Amino acid sequence: MSKKIGLKEAISIGIGGMVGGGIFAVLGLAVLLAKGGTPIAFLLAGILALLTSYSYVHLSKKYPDRGGTVKFINQGFGRTIFSGAINNLLWISYIVMLSLYASAFGSYAPNLWEITQNKTINFHIYASAIIIIATAINYYSIAVVGKIESYAVVIKLFILIGFIAIGTYGLIGNPNVAQLSISNWENPIKLFAGGMVIFVAYEGFELIANAAPDIINPEKNISKAYYYSVIFVIVLYIIIALVTVGSLPFNQIAKAQDYVLAEAAKPMLGKIGFTIITIAALISTFSAINASLYGGSKVNYEIAEDDELPHHFLAKFWNQPIGLLITAVATLILVNTLNLESISTAGSVGFILIFGIVNYVGFKLSKETNSNKAIPLLGCILCTIALVILIKQQLESNLIGVFVSLSIIVFCFITEWLYKKNETKNTSKAM
Repeated sequence: MSKKIGLKEAISIGIGGMVGGGIFAVLGLAVLLAKGGTPIAFLLAGILALLTSYSYVHLSKKYPDRGGTVKFINQGFGRTIFSGAINNLLWISYIVMLSLYASAFGSYAPNLWEITQNKTINFHIYASAIIIIATAINYYSIAVVGKIESYAVVIKLFILIGFIAIGTYGLIGNPNVAQLSISNWENPIKLFAGGMVIFVAYEGFELIANAAPDIINPEKNISKAYYYSVIFVIVLYIIIALVTVGSLPFNQIAKAQDYVLAEAAKPMLGKIGFTIITIAALISTFSAINASLYGGSKVNYEIAEDDELPHHFLAKFWNQPIGLLITAVATLILVNTLNLESISTAGSVGFILIFGIVNYVGFKLSKETNSNKAIPLLGCILCTIALVILIKQQLESNLIGVFVSLSIIVFCFITEWLYKKNETKNTSKAM
């Protein structure tokens, strides 16, 4: 029983997965896109996450497996080229998320220590260094990774809730509160698109699926873990967005886009508040990188075990799956190549597509899971609409991000097709 997970721990996994580095990385981008309607953008993205969590609840109960999303997709489509490609997309989406967290770390860290006078060089040094350090920790001890994450969840939530409490009080008499009025909202399509670009801030609740086999009283606690964690994070993000937009003028938010949460603490607490939030961002993004490196390597290993990647990925390097090293190297390349908006777009496109497919599996297997057909179907339809609107909006402002996103998807399908084709040939020769 000592290895079993209670309701509190399961909720912590969901909250910790979502409130990682995402909110620190994409808040400024969200305000840039949605303006005064930023809280609504976070609400729209949260509703999509909540609908998707319904599918995850019933699939987790019926098919509890440490493979989580990988297991659900294979259950819905079998071990086909399609399922293999989507599972590979899940792994690459982890790499994209790692790049997002490292990008946030690289943006916040120079506010405490400047290594050089060049901001761009500082960014690349810090973003690369934190990936290397986290990779070394993962190789040193998985137990250390777990301890870092457990402490980090408490610290970042404590600081963020403190920021909300003080920030809400600081809104009294602040002229920037007027920015939240409907007249300052973007049009509904842009609001929805803004919510989808920052959808990566909600990625993480699906980690509960990986822990499902170990959750005590799964019939009750799995559903509570998903719903409580997602609803808590929706409320948290909306209030953070309200405080941020109500504290700073839009031009100041745009100037401090990459570290806007720390900037938003200045009106209430001055330089001390800026420093505290910066430290919280560094702790949060570091823990998210640590946990996501481990999670990404596990996903890679699970996919290879299911014959959807070559068995070379089952090999170990320094007693850890080779996928850990590959994930780290790929993250280093990505974070030093793409800008924040392109990384965020690629991550959101990947996860919205994956969640849309999981919703479809929830709809398809509704009889087996004894669930309502309408909710997964609605989730699938909304994910499809969200994907179309996101790509259309980003085509106008971020062509590189769309190109990268679609290239990743095409790459996943081509490589899986080549692998399956080669595997079939080798099987025929053996016979």
